[in-house]
Amino acid sequence: MSTKIVILGAGYGGIMTAVKLQKMLNYNEAQVTLVNKHNYHYLTTWLHEPAAGTLHHDNCRIDIDTVIDKNKINFVKGTVESIQPEQCTVSLADGTSIDYDYLVVGLGSEPETFGIQGLKEHAFSIRSINSVRMIKEHIEYMFSRFRNEPNRTDFLTFIVGGAGFTGIEFVGELADRIPELCKEFDVDPSLVRIYNIEAAPTALPGFDPELVDYAMNILRDKGVTFKINTPIKECNPDGVILADGEEIKAGTIVWTGGVRGNSIIEKSGFEVMRGRVKVDDYLRAPGHDNVFIVGDGALIFNEENGRPYPPTAQIAMQQGDNLAANLVSIVRGNGQLKKFVPELKGTVASLGKGEAIGIVGNKKIYGNTAALMKKVIDHRYLYLLGGVGLVLKKSKF
Repeated sequence: MSTKIVILGAGYGGIMTAVKLQKMLNYNEAQVTLVNKHNYHYLTTWLHEPAAGTLHHDNCRIDIDTVIDKNKINFVKGTVESIQPEQCTVSLADGTSIDYDYLVVGLGSEPETFGIQGLKEHAFSIRSINSVRMIKEHIEYMFSRFRNEPNRTDFLTFIVGGAGFTGIEFVGELADRIPELCKEFDVDPSLVRIYNIEAAPTALPGFDPELVDYAMNILRDKGVTFKINTPIKECNPDGVILADGEEIKAGTIVWTGGVRGNSIIEKSGFEVMRGRVKVDDYLRAPGHDNVFIVGDGALIFNEENGRPYPPTAQIAMQQGDNLAANLVSIVRGNGQLKKFVPELKGTVASLGKGEAIGIVGNKKIYGNTAALMKKVIDHRYLYLLGGVGLVLKKSKF
């Protein structure tokens, strides 16, 4: 009887594990099942664009059946409800139970609210195709409402909580979209306000200070007002209250201030830190040699500085690559497992059309050069996932 491998979630880590397994395994060498609540994989690193309305959300969506070989991967569309590691089973919301010999958990993340009152109830988050579609439609609705209630300038105030990568990339796209919306709804652009609020002492925490200054100057020129080193104390239907007591009224609040691992992991009895599992060198969950965690649910510390690696798409893809090779070794019973060591090739953050910042190797890049590199990185992923055909279908060039 062949080995049963179950992959939960078709995010970057899960889908890459599946695609690599189907390339490396022979037919009937293992039973591989991929479980995902949607029949598509979506490009999380692109979601800030459809959220602002500068890219159609369908561009971020890739049908799973276009990248997996159904002769080697069994795809199950379903929502994971719980994992029973002692019984080696997974329960789905429809009552289905799936048993496994080896489990790959790539269930993604949930917003980290840090206990901020009212955030869950009153703020949007950039986390799925459906969520960004709602943000885009809400932004347009606010412009429409202002035309009927021109004294409500708060309808034209947009607050983005968090100035990390997602927050910075979103305000860049939003600032680009505002002139178009003002023209469409006949609104004076001077009435629009975009606030980017960050609790840390700097935007893009941990990034090169010179690049951070460049990014902030570009975005200020586009109309973004930064409030750095300023925590949000409370979020309510009318806006936010900051830790210093200032109240900013706004029609739209988008939270990008952090994520934690999927709550299913903790509820299933795995030991977690902010929802993430501190995995071993082979991405295994402590005490469970047949359970592997990839993507946002995996906590890996950088030995050089003692800090955790950020849960990025780049690392999740590398995890999928590494894990697939190790699973093939396990199935075939030949050879040692290979330790997972993140290899950071570079980081690029977009600042809207034609602008970005980044570090590639040890080199800082700015402006059009960085924007071009961002597209190269995006297209490299599409190529790894689905070859030239997928690149041509989803290309941004």
